[in-house]
Amino acid sequence: MADIYLVPCVLADDASQTIPSYVIDAVKKCDVIFAESERTARRFLKMMDKSIVIDSFEWFAIHKAEDEEIKNFTQKIKEEKTIAIISEAGCPGVADPGQILIAAAQKLKCVIKPLVGPNSILLALMASGMNGQQFDFVGYLPIDNNERTKRIKELEISSQKNNSTKIFIETPYRNNQLVESILKTCDNKTLFCVAVNLTGVNESVKTMPVSEWKKIKPELHKLPTIFLMYSGFL
Repeated sequence: MADIYLVPCVLADDASQTIPSYVIDAVKKCDVIFAESERTARRFLKMMDKSIVIDSFEWFAIHKAEDEEIKNFTQKIKEEKTIAIISEAGCPGVADPGQILIAAAQKLKCVIKPLVGPNSILLALMASGMNGQQFDFVGYLPIDNNERTKRIKELEISSQKNNSTKIFIETPYRNNQLVESILKTCDNKTLFCVAVNLTGVNESVKTMPVSEWKKIKPELHKLPTIFLMYSGFL
């Protein structure tokens, strides 16, 4: 039966030290690579080890793991190929389309080997000072202003009721709009964390009450950012 390696990718181009050497050793065992972005994955592997012959692998793009990709993936499993799944950044299967391929591999009873590497969601939670015992990652919030405001209020109420940290993300070019919505919607006492460029040279993780954020609105346009909210037991 095929082995499936879940290969973490760097969060920042200047953070190759965050990938353990055994990850690249595992990649060298593989015959096939399914990548969210083939271009990014190729650049990542060359950065990690220039001796890797990139074109020795059979490459497939994951995109959103459409039916054709699942069919290709299943075929390679039947051929007993050793497969790597590589995310655009961070860990495959976590806020990542590779999850659907992993689900298919589970159904086929494959040996699945998750490899250690950086995950922006957990790194942000670790550094936030918020509740790490109870937390929810809720992905992207709605784009529509009214729907987004409604969702933010729901998350704030849930955080207070359940004493839980809420973690969410946004497309980088809409970061500033999301922050505006948070500051307009949330109670002044609610804690808000902004984690920017994790593992990179300009990494920053700051947690403050909404009232303090209103005084120094951050400029986050096109910066990779994780957001966290906590209003429990304030």
